[in-house]
Amino acid sequence: MKVVETSARDKIFALREAIGETIKGKQGTIELAIVTLLAEGHLLIEDVPGVGKTTLGHALARSIACEFHRIQFTSDLLPSDVLGVSVYSPKVNEFEFKPGPIFANVVLADEINRTTPKTQSALLEAMNESQVTIENTTYPLPRPFMVLATQNPIEHHGTYPLPESQLDRFLMRIEVGYPDPAAEKEILKRFTNGQRQRSTQAVLTPAEVIFLQDESRKIHIDEPVIDYMIQLVNRTREHPDIELGVSPRGTSALFRATQALALLDGRSFIIPDDVKKLVHPVFEHRLVMGRGASRLRASAMVDARAVLSEIIAQTPVPA
Repeated sequence: MKVVETSARDKIFALREAIGETIKGKQGTIELAIVTLLAEGHLLIEDVPGVGKTTLGHALARSIACEFHRIQFTSDLLPSDVLGVSVYSPKVNEFEFKPGPIFANVVLADEINRTTPKTQSALLEAMNESQVTIENTTYPLPRPFMVLATQNPIEHHGTYPLPESQLDRFLMRIEVGYPDPAAEKEILKRFTNGQRQRSTQAVLTPAEVIFLQDESRKIHIDEPVIDYMIQLVNRTREHPDIELGVSPRGTSALFRATQALALLDGRSFIIPDDVKKLVHPVFEHRLVMGRGASRLRASAMVDARAVLSEIIAQTPVPA
């Protein structure tokens, strides 16, 4: 068992280092992205333009030696452009299915909120069940399968807010933020050397990713920590400022994310600090704030963040 644990730690360390070569000064953001991968979830990266959302998605995808597709979401993108389409073949005298870019291990949905809700909804089945149904025929997606989506805040022109059902399928929503002076200096040095960004090296195979995902499911969690999670979830459903609290899918997402975080930290068990660390990125985008809150997505996120901090502070932590 000790050999397996060492192997897992080495693989996770290599993954963290590979992404860190491209994304400078954002260790916490990188760790949350890796946790999402290990928990078999999907990641939404939301921030203002130009801070490296797409670069982070590329770095995570390229660190795995697997099939990777990027979809640039635009207002005229159709569901068939994402999922695929059946085309008539005269040779066989029948329709043949031509898979779309969703059929990959890692799919980067760049600026997902620039396409219409109809096209956004094309991802729902894929993200929830790892399969796609076209004309009554179901096609399984490869394993591992992960959607990395980027979006700008919705107050920018030409964007469409993601519906709650879509947001709920993302295990985490994270922000990149502006780089610190040292990291920004490193970025500028790359431009002076004629290199816009460093190419991330593939350090894991799909089989190794699946191995790590399976290892994360073995992480132990004590009953008091589970009760602590449930208390936090129930408080979001009962809070007067929250119109719609965390769904059971959100509870499961927090559970899986804490298992992945414990594995990332080299532990075989979950501690309450894992839960507290992940409540914000796992829960914030799932909350629908009350009518008194601003309807702008960015403001609603600030309100959700404050309310979640209040809930964490008021919920007793198990000894």
